[in-house]
Amino acid sequence: MFTNKDIEFRSIFVINCIEKRNLRVSNGELLLEEEKNSVKNTLTKMPFQKILVLFIVGHITITTALIDKCKKYNVALIVVKPNLRPVFFWSNMAEANYLLKEKQYKFDKNNISIAKVVVENKIKNQLKLLEKTRKCDEYTKVAIQICKEALSEIENIEDYYQLMGTEGFVAKHFFQAYFQQYNWKKRMPRVKTDFINATLDIGYTILFNYIECFVRMFGFDIYVGIYHRLWFKRKSLICDLIEPFRCIIENTLRNALNRKQCKESDFNIVKNEYILKRENNIVYQQLFFKSLIEHKQEVFKYIQKYYRAFMQGQSTKNYPQFTV
Repeated sequence: MFTNKDIEFRSIFVINCIEKRNLRVSNGELLLEEEKNSVKNTLTKMPFQKILVLFIVGHITITTALIDKCKKYNVALIVVKPNLRPVFFWSNMAEANYLLKEKQYKFDKNNISIAKVVVENKIKNQLKLLEKTRKCDEYTKVAIQICKEALSEIENIEDYYQLMGTEGFVAKHFFQAYFQQYNWKKRMPRVKTDFINATLDIGYTILFNYIECFVRMFGFDIYVGIYHRLWFKRKSLICDLIEPFRCIIENTLRNALNRKQCKESDFNIVKNEYILKRENNIVYQQLFFKSLIEHKQEVFKYIQKYYRAFMQGQSTKNYPQFTV
């Protein structure tokens, strides 16, 4: 199991292999090489003792020598596509953690105590984003007030559907205020009726895949959540744990809109749906990926603290909080 010493002295290495790059093991070290004009240049060397997680983005060949070294030094190996969709995951301890899965399966589905912590964290970050805009218009004032009222009421909520209703009501007013200057209508997941909704979907998908990689490191059954209920093929636990981090995507998108990095002209309209043009795929992926990588240590520590609190049956006061 990973310890605080691992977090302090070992690093999460993110390697971009979208371009022509190659990983090679030599003399107990991991070498990242780049090929230009048929000449291979070593970009960096990394001793395995210093690596906690090896996060590889792009298409690459995994050798037995690399897996062997990861096993020897207990390095989690994660390979994802350029859109951060996981295609390969390996960790020494992940599959063997049956005690964790047993606790997940025995957890009362009507117990919303942990779910309230997650929703509260999400609303706190929505409130912070609104306050950071420093706007004094009616939409923003109302949204801020609704966030504050929800935060004061969550502790007393006992009904699952009431909690869902509170979260949805806050989200409705948050989006209306936060994206008001961009002709915002309403949040419609996966419908893609406008380019902002379509861009949010792209960002949330990347966030989802990113969080999944870290959650898998601890051996969770990702289909068993504490807020989102069991549903066929739905990774409910990931749906739960991305909630506090959605603010990263929303803040990144708003900043990109202000800088004209994201535009309606970046999309084609196909059967009334906004579809990102192929040539813009990498630009949008890198936009959100960069913002997530900046928080990689915070994300890892959040999942680690969540794992420990859940395994030990700790009070909800000991569950982690992510602050935007």
